[in-house]
This record gives sequence, C-alpha cells and structure tokens, in this order.
Amino acid sequence: MASLSARALALLLDRWRDTDKPAYAALAERIRLLVLDGRIALDTRLPAERELAEQLDVSRTTVSATYADLRAAGYLESLRGSGSVAKLPSRGIPAGQQPEPGLLDLTKAAMPATPEIVDAAKRAAEQLPAYLGDSGFDPIGLPVLRQAIAARFTKRGLPTDPEQIMVTIGAQHAIALLSRTLLVRGDRALVETPSYPHAYEALKGAGARLVPVTVTTDVGWDEAGLEQAIQRTSPSLGYLMPDFHNPTGRSMSAELRERTVALAERHGTVLIADETMAELAIDEVESTLPLAAYGPAITIGSVGKTVWGGVRIGWIRAERNVIQRLVRARSAGDLGTPILEQLLVANLLDDFDAILATRKTQLRENRDRLVTLLAERIPEWEVPRVAGGLTTWVNLGAPVSSQLTLAARSVGLQIAAGPRFGIDGAFERFLRLPFGHNAEEMERAVDALAVAWASVGRHPVSVEAGYLAEVV
Repeated sequence: MASLSARALALLLDRWRDTDKPAYAALAERIRLLVLDGRIALDTRLPAERELAEQLDVSRTTVSATYADLRAAGYLESLRGSGSVAKLPSRGIPAGQQPEPGLLDLTKAAMPATPEIVDAAKRAAEQLPAYLGDSGFDPIGLPVLRQAIAARFTKRGLPTDPEQIMVTIGAQHAIALLSRTLLVRGDRALVETPSYPHAYEALKGAGARLVPVTVTTDVGWDEAGLEQAIQRTSPSLGYLMPDFHNPTGRSMSAELRERTVALAERHGTVLIADETMAELAIDEVESTLPLAAYGPAITIGSVGKTVWGGVRIGWIRAERNVIQRLVRARSAGDLGTPILEQLLVANLLDDFDAILATRKTQLRENRDRLVTLLAERIPEWEVPRVAGGLTTWVNLGAPVSSQLTLAARSVGLQIAAGPRFGIDGAFERFLRLPFGHNAEEMERAVDALAVAWASVGRHPVSVEAGYLAEVV
C-alpha cells in the first residue's frame, strides 16, 4: 500500500489556512480536494495524526477532527494495521469514471464522436471475417493500419515506413509502454510544466526523476531553461508536446525544434513528441514539420482527440530497432490492440482531411464562444486565444484554483484545478478549460464558473508580495 509522508502532504496542502473556516474544516476541505483531483491516490495511507500535526504546526486535536470529518464524509477509512487510507464516497467520482447525473464534466479535453465513425464501423465489420482465422492477438498492428499511419506521416513531411509504426491502445498506453521500456529506475526524464498529468504518472511509475521545463501562454517554452536542463542533467528521456501544447495551446517554432533535437542527441536524451493535438489547428498557422523531421525523436499519436475518445487506437513512430524492442516488452502489460477498432481507424484515415476540416470549424466556433462568454461574465480573468488544440490555460489572477474547483462542484460543474497539471502543487493561479463541448454546455459551464467565482470572491485570499511569481 502506498503511503504519504507528513512532509509530502504538507507540500500538497500549501496555503490551506487561507480561509475564514475553522482550521479542522479548512484542512479537511483541502485534503478532500486533493483526493477528488487525483493528487492523493485512492488507497494511499495518510500520515499519522501526530506526525501531520507536528509538520503543520497545529494541535493533534485539529488533525483528529480533520480526519474524523473526512471519515464521516467517506473520504477516509481507518483500517486496522494500515492507519487512515484515502477513499471516495459512493457519490464521489474516481478518475476515469462518468460523473454523477447532472454534473457537467470539464475535466476532459475531448469532443463528441465524429459522425463518420458509424460508416467506418460498418465497413470494419464487413472486413472483419478476413481476420477471424488468426488468433486476434496483435502486438504490433495490422499492416493496413500501419501503412495508413505511415502514409499520414509522409504526407505531413516526415517520410515513414510501416515498419516504423506500432499500433497501441491509445496515446496513454504508448507513453506508459515507452516509459517502462526505455527508462531504468532512477533515470531523469525531462518534462514540461504544466503538462499532461497522466504522462507524469507514467514516467514516475517507471521510476523516473522528473526534470521540469516551464511553458507559458505568453512566451511558450523557457528556451534557456530547456537548454540548461538538458545540458546539466543529461536526461535519459524527454516528453514534449511541441504542437498545441496541453494545456497552454502553444506550439514550438521550427528553430526551437531543430535546436532541441540537436541538443538532445548530443546528450543522449531520447525525445518523445506527443502529437495527439498536432492536427487540430483552429486558425491558419504556419505549417511546421513534426519534431522527428529535425532528427532522432519518437512520436506518439492517437485518434482520441480528433475522432473520439471511445476509439482506443494510438501509435508510436520510431526506428525499427526501437519498435522491435517495444514489441518484445509489450506482453508484460497487454497482448495487443483490438482488430475491429484498427479496421475502423484504417477506414477513417482514408478521408481524414475532411474530418479535420470539420473539427477545425467546430473548434473555432467553440473557442470563440468560450472567450466571449468569459469576457462578458468574468472579465477579470486572462483568457488566451489559442490557435489550436482543445484547451486554454486561464490566468485567474489569484492562487485560488483549488478553491474554485470545490466551489464549481457545488454548483454542478466538475473541473480540474491548475495544480493537477503541475508538480508539487504549482499553478494555483491557473485553470485549464477545454472547449470541445457544444454551445448549450459551454453556456452552462460559464454560468457555473461565474457563480463559483463569486463564491470564492466572498472569501478573498491574502497574497503576499512575490508569492505568485514563486508558484508559476
């Protein structure tokens, strides 16, 4: 069973006293949010009352009351011999599960399914009998799909052979497989911050020590910091999102891609480029070649963002020897990608440009609607106008993202607090907002945010000079 030390929990709690609530209630509320937000994993043993009280410089009575409050609400369970363990009440929402009825979920950067899926599925069903004579366990991918993915890379300016492609069960599966295959416990892994939280989890699960590099909405990548991180730590692996970065929406310039790939090659760093957002341009932007076109790099992608999250197909593009190594390692985690879904995606890729054109129109309308609504109802927020992707990284102007998340939940909206996308509790001043929902849902979401924001505003947070600069 995993355990959380008093010091580690104190770092996650951060500024939990900034409220007019009694100490035990404020502490319980903050721990509850950490559980809901996934920053305290379920079944994790929390520190003993005495240890946490000493770490937070409060009385043991306060911590005892906190734990009692959490137990009564179903967020903590006391097990003989195991101490106090993080749980979710029956009404809670574990990560990856559907929200309770009536709760609008904005934690996922995704869109509804493209209508072309239906015809593609019908054709896939008709094609399936030709494959029923085989075992059905496919660790590398059907030749027809690998050829289609390779052709797509070639069309984008990166010549690719089918032998350089492995088909996976989505992009997250690809990240996890690469992490456990290419990393040795204790290796350093370069990551952007903020970034995709499940990538952090996969890398940490493989034993990596994370080396962060900052990405901001105004200037993009901290180029000096990126160069220093690679030169000083020589990370074994680097995980980057160079196209419509999640959550900031920024894209790397061609010059930065070239310099980064060259620097990584000199220091023995294997770069992984996450391209799940790469073809979701909204505005007319200057075309940039994939990162791997500038030198050695592994590319991952999927149809989860472009087609539908319910179609669990992704891929890895790498040199043949890396693909062979991944195939050998894969059986420890799974036995292959479903055949029917592979056929479905192969059919969709025949007319992928038309699907992307429709998505571009939808996303432009959705983005503009969200920007307009927020400007009208919460004008004090800084809302970047991103050129592509599915998310915008909103600056709230105060470190209250976690408080806002709890307030929004009470009015029917589930959102992910900014620290979910950082390391060790950073980004309390930010909120990731996806814009893949329809007009009615976006109206409802912004209405709920406005109500939640007003609620948080009635309990202002005291911010010392310099604090915001320290957490961003």
